[in-house]
Amino acid sequence: MSGQRGRDMLIKVFDGSGFVTLAGVRATRIALSAGAVDGTSAESPEAWRELVTGAGVKSAQIRGNGVFKDAASDARIRAIFFDGDIENWQLVIPDFGILEGTFQIAELSWSGAYDGEAEFSVNLQSAGLLTFEAAP
Repeated sequence: MSGQRGRDMLIKVFDGSGFVTLAGVRATRIALSAGAVDGTSAESPEAWRELVTGAGVKSAQIRGNGVFKDAASDARIRAIFFDGDIENWQLVIPDFGILEGTFQIAELSWSGAYDGEAEFSVNLQSAGLLTFEAAP
């Protein structure tokens, strides 16, 4: 597989009838975590730590920043944040796949330089089951 363009990544949210693009992201980070549960006991071989398979809590965090595609997408993400809603989101990574599931906005911010465009930054925290569909 050849390298992928970061600029082609998209953040999408479900609007009741389908997924709509909120923004093209200029920089993004996806972190998937699975907590480890220590199952070490006096019977563990030579006192080496043993982990309990599948016992930890899984979570995901998506951080992205970029420029909103239009005023409606800016208004939608603000409403989701201020209402504290948990929505169904997609992170589209072309030629790799789609990560989909419920997320809550943990942080939303805006910034800008006097000689540049206004940018946003969002931090999504998983709030339920996630799925991953690999690109064909």
